Amino acid sequence: MTDALVIGGGPAGLMAAEELARAGHSVLLAEAKPSLARKFLMAGKSGLNLTRAEPLDAFLSHYHPDWVRPYIRAFGPDRVQDFARDLGQELFTGSTGRVFPRVMKASPMLRGWIARLASLGVDIRTRWRWTGFDEESFRFDTPDGPQQIAPRVTVLALGGASWPRLGSDAAWVPWLTAKGVALAPFKPANMGLLVDWSAHMAPHFGAAIKGAALHTDAGITRGEFVLSKRGLEGGGIYTISAHLREGSPLHIDLCPDLTEAEVTARLARQPAKLSVANRIKRALGMDATKLALLNEWGRPLPTAPNALAALIKALPARHAGPRPLAEAISSAGGISHDALTDDLELRALPNVFACGEMLDWEAPTGGYLLTGCFATGLHAGRAAAARLTSA
Repeated sequence: MTDALVIGGGPAGLMAAEELARAGHSVLLAEAKPSLARKFLMAGKSGLNLTRAEPLDAFLSHYHPDWVRPYIRAFGPDRVQDFARDLGQELFTGSTGRVFPRVMKASPMLRGWIARLASLGVDIRTRWRWTGFDEESFRFDTPDGPQQIAPRVTVLALGGASWPRLGSDAAWVPWLTAKGVALAPFKPANMGLLVDWSAHMAPHFGAAIKGAALHTDAGITRGEFVLSKRGLEGGGIYTISAHLREGSPLHIDLCPDLTEAEVTARLARQPAKLSVANRIKRALGMDATKLALLNEWGRPLPTAPNALAALIKALPARHAGPRPLAEAISSAGGISHDALTDDLELRALPNVFACGEMLDWEAPTGGYLLTGCFATGLHAGRAAAARLTSA
């Protein structure tokens, strides 16, 4: 009998497998795709933002609901950095506190991690797709035909419901539901917004809006975002995506370093003979992309300086809601907190633990999401190892 089965070869599953193997247990890691950690590798294409170098309490404030925060507190930003260094990664911290590998790629870290798992004796099986339960066994489709595994403990790390082409397809939902595991509905998280742009915006697709402030019901954030053919994308939008998904209006301050009175005064000093666009450019140095966005959502632009200043400081974003779940970077929802013990064991399935994006929590990209997957995977792996030791 296999001591431990880990289903899912993303960061949470790899972390759980390592903890089980370090405790001296035999571990089989089953991954449905031909290779491990595809979503991790995809994230690494933009630089692999591992975590954030910031005070722990500020870091934890980005995780919701708050029940998940103790797991991140136990394996927070400092420990994530130590973990990456142990895998041979030289790190650097950017001006915004984001922590990256010096090579700005995920593949070297993943190769080192897989090699370490192999040295610990983890049996990695790719193209092993879980297809449900057969009484007490886990059933798989594999290159060698159907297989059944009856481990002493299992860790599920199958991801949420976003990016199904990379493996997070939530195919596991009906199997756990049939076993009495409570789940919260999936919702898109870290997603863009749909916008039906007018034709004049086409030249600005791919351009970034920098130096803006985003106002929602939850407050004000600063963050860069990108105008895409289908809408708004980027870290600034992802950070507030949960509030937008739940219906908060969005207003954009295009000149956050000036008060509305200062913007009004600068506009009022411009010659009346100038067009509104030229007054804005001369008074505020606004670039063409910001000016295009102002025209898109504010036209006809008011000519009175005070009215124009008010629009510049609180431009209403006219969007059609979140991008679809399958296009989101991550998902909210999944296995409910009430369905779990403090050790992330499924109450309805003794000796089965769960971690990562399967669980009902969310956090923004920019290091928070990945750190949460590491932390919950580590906790589930240690709890499963402790169960084996005590049995």
